[in-house]
Amino acid sequence: MALVLYDTWQRALVPFTPSSRTAVGLYCCGPTVYDYAHIGNLRTYLFEDWLRRALEFNGHAVRHVINVTDVGHLTSDADSGEDKMEKGSRRHGRPALEIADYFLAAFRRDWERLNLLPPAVWCRASEHIAEQIAFIGDLAARGYTYRTDDGIYFDSSRIADYGFLARLDRDGLAAGIRVDSGQKRTATDFALWKFSPVGVRRQMEWDSPWGRGFPGWHIECSAMARRYLGDDFDIHCGGEDHIPVHHSNEIAQNQACHGGRGARRWMHGYFLKVRPEQGGEAGKMSKSSGDFLRLDSLLARGFDALAYRYLCLTAHYRHQLEFSWEGLAAAQTALDRLREAAADAPDGGQPDAALMARFALEIDNDLNLPRALALAWEVARGPLPPAERRATLLALDAVLGLGLEHWRREDAPARARELAQSREAARGARQWQEADRLRAAIEEMGWRVDDTPAGPRLMPRRLPG
Repeated sequence: MALVLYDTWQRALVPFTPSSRTAVGLYCCGPTVYDYAHIGNLRTYLFEDWLRRALEFNGHAVRHVINVTDVGHLTSDADSGEDKMEKGSRRHGRPALEIADYFLAAFRRDWERLNLLPPAVWCRASEHIAEQIAFIGDLAARGYTYRTDDGIYFDSSRIADYGFLARLDRDGLAAGIRVDSGQKRTATDFALWKFSPVGVRRQMEWDSPWGRGFPGWHIECSAMARRYLGDDFDIHCGGEDHIPVHHSNEIAQNQACHGGRGARRWMHGYFLKVRPEQGGEAGKMSKSSGDFLRLDSLLARGFDALAYRYLCLTAHYRHQLEFSWEGLAAAQTALDRLREAAADAPDGGQPDAALMARFALEIDNDLNLPRALALAWEVARGPLPPAERRATLLALDAVLGLGLEHWRREDAPARARELAQSREAARGARQWQEADRLRAAIEEMGWRVDDTPAGPRLMPRRLPG
C-alpha cells in the first residue's frame, strides 16, 4: 500500500507522490512566541512529527521548516488590536525581542521533552522582513494590493476561489458583517503591511516602500516557505484553526504571486478539548484567558512528558481529543508497561517482518496511529522471543517516538522494595487485607506495584488531578 494522506483542499484521502527526488518539502506553522505553548498547541506539533516520521519510514528524506512568529500577529485575526509581541512585552516589562527569545527557548525545551525531531530550519519572521517586503512588492506589481490609512491590504475579490480551503461562503460573510471594517473593500481582505500608528513608538517596525511599519501575520509564511522550499513544495501543516483565515490567506497570496497554492497538500491537526474542571476553558485549549495547561503543568504533577505524547497517540490527528488527568494517568501507566516490555529483553534480534508489514499498512493509511499503537501492544504481549520482541518494538518506535530505546528503569527506594517483598509474602500466605495495606503504603511513597508473571515490579506512581 502506498502512503495515503488527507488533503484539506480536496477533502479527500490522496496517495502521496513527492514533488522532488531529493527531499519532501514540509512547512509547519510554528509558535507565536509571546507566551508559553499550551498542551493543545503541542498536540499539533506532535501530529506533524508523526507525519515526518511516517514520511521517513517510507524512505523519504524530509526538509522540515518551522516558522516562528515574533512580529505581526495581531490580537484579532480581523487585522485589529495590538501586536501580540508588543502586548507581551508590556505585560512582562521586557523588550519584545527578549520576550520572543525567552518563549522560543521555552518552546524548544518542550519540543525536546516530547522527543520531536529537530527541523532543518527554524525561521523567525523578524529575521525575514526583506523577503516579506519583496513578496508584497510582487503582489503590488500584479495589482492585488491597495492602500488604506492604516496599511497595505490584499484584494481578496481578485481571487475567484478565495476561501475554498475552508469552503467559505464569501457572500454570506460579507452580508453578515456587523462591525466597521474601516477602509477595507471586502470583508475578507487582509493586511499585508501595517503602518506604525502616528505618535506611537513601536519596538518592532521597519522601513518599506509604503512607509514605516511591520508585516501582517499571513505574509510571513508565504515569504519564508518560498525562501526555504520554493513556490511548489509538498505539504503545509497547521492546526484546524488555521483553515478559515491564516491558511486561506496564505493560499490567496500564493495564487496571486505565482499561480499555485504553494503546497500541493494542506494538512491539519485537530483541537485538544479541555473541560473547565480539568484546568482549561470550556472547549478548545486557548491562551486567551492567560490560564492554560502547559507541559510543565503535567510535569509538576509527576507525569512524564512522553506520557502526553502517548495520550495523543490514542486519537487520530483528524479527531478532536479530550484531555483529562485520569486519561493522562492511564497513558502514563501504559507507557511505563510498554517501556518495561522493551527493556526486559536483550539486543541482537531482528524485527518481525509480518508485524512490520501490518504496522506499515496502518501508518500509510493516513497515520492511523491508534491502530499502530495497538500493534505495538500486540508485540509487547505476544509470543515473540525476547530479542525479537525488543527489536520489533524499537522499529515501531521509530515512528511512535516514545523513546523506548533509551529508557532505563528507575530504581525504587529500599523501603518501598522491602514493603513489596512483605506484600508478596502476605499474598503467598493468602493474607489479602495485609497485602492491600502494604500496597497502599507503597503508593503513599509515590510508587505502585505491578504484578507480573516474573513477580512484582515497582513503578513511579502518577496521580490524576
